Amino acid sequence: MKLLNTPKERFDNLPNFPFEPHFIEVDGIKIHYLDEGPKQVDVILLMHGEPSWSFLYRHMIPILVKAGFRILAPDLVGFGRSDKPTEQNDHTYLKHVEWMTKWLQLLDLRNITLFCQDWGSLIGLRLAIENQDRFNRIVLSNGGLPTGEQRMSEAFTNWREFSRNSPSFDIKFILQGATTTKLSKEVLNGYDAPFPAILLKLAPGSCHH
Repeated sequence: MKLLNTPKERFDNLPNFPFEPHFIEVDGIKIHYLDEGPKQVDVILLMHGEPSWSFLYRHMIPILVKAGFRILAPDLVGFGRSDKPTEQNDHTYLKHVEWMTKWLQLLDLRNITLFCQDWGSLIGLRLAIENQDRFNRIVLSNGGLPTGEQRMSEAFTNWREFSRNSPSFDIKFILQGATTTKLSKEVLNGYDAPFPAILLKLAPGSCHH
């Protein structure tokens, strides 16, 4: 599997993002995560969607830490500071579930409250279902866990088609379009930080599953 990673300097001076990076290797892939708050307490696991990364939770993390929780916020493989497989066929649903399951087990996380949205829910809910002894609660935002037996919405199928086949994938435009408030240039640059143009040219179509 060929992997790309985003240059470290892309993550310098991000607004409201003073958190120390952590990495763990799974199947030869470096997975980045945030780990904030005291260690011997209940965990809140924050799982992002597409095309975001742990930067999404920069305002929630300090509030939850102040409330006394340990906060884990991983970057899914292909996003954020995590390694980015270059081929679309590396980005199967099963592989993403397996990678994050191994990440969860290597860190031996327990007493978890899962907060998940979008792809973070499609992956995160599988983690919770298949590791029930580790999870206490689930908070679900825009997402779910389809069984494959029901027809998906037109909005979902349109998005899937766009993300698979669009010749360009403007993350700033997509994030702003999904947000009710006007995002600053600095914040939009933060969401865009993992994907410099050179990375998308080296791995066209691979960083948006």
